[in-house]
Amino acid sequence: MIYFTSDLHFHHENIISLCSRPFPNVQKMNERLIANWNKAVRPQDEVFILGDVTMKGAEAAYECLSQLRGRKYLVLGNHDKFVRSEAWRSFAFTFEWVKDYAEIAYQGERFVLCHYPFLEWNGMYRGAIDLHGHQHNPSAYNEAQKKQGIRRYDVGVDANGYRPISIEDILANVTEEIGEIRLWRKSSS
Repeated sequence: MIYFTSDLHFHHENIISLCSRPFPNVQKMNERLIANWNKAVRPQDEVFILGDVTMKGAEAAYECLSQLRGRKYLVLGNHDKFVRSEAWRSFAFTFEWVKDYAEIAYQGERFVLCHYPFLEWNGMYRGAIDLHGHQHNPSAYNEAQKKQGIRRYDVGVDANGYRPISIEDILANVTEEIGEIRLWRKSSS
């Protein structure tokens, strides 16, 4: 299975109050994020992290990332400076790759991956789905996108119950046939 997530912000005490996260302290937040991840993700699964693993250094990043199941890919966010540090070189094997932007295909659908949301994205008018983080939206954001027929989805933990979301759940969310969303569904011909 393929999963997506972003904005974990491991070891970031202030994110708890900034985003009204329901954790008493950063240790409990880290523990819950790791437990939720490992409850969903199996060792053979792939997880695309769309930025903001941690604002701390390489050792703190590795300490949390090494506990997470699955093959991990990182699309850089504005707080992922640890991957550019000399200290990260010894932990670089943690990710299959690190990029600023990526596109993947799955079951005939194209997914555009970036930390930041786009107003328009490659393949938008041909049904491509924009996956992003950065904004720390509540889950209502993704519902609003669906109601408006916009194939954009915030994969951040704040919008998804503090856990990664599967590609199947994203597809179910953005392709549900209501209102204008039918216009985005690809024809079978």
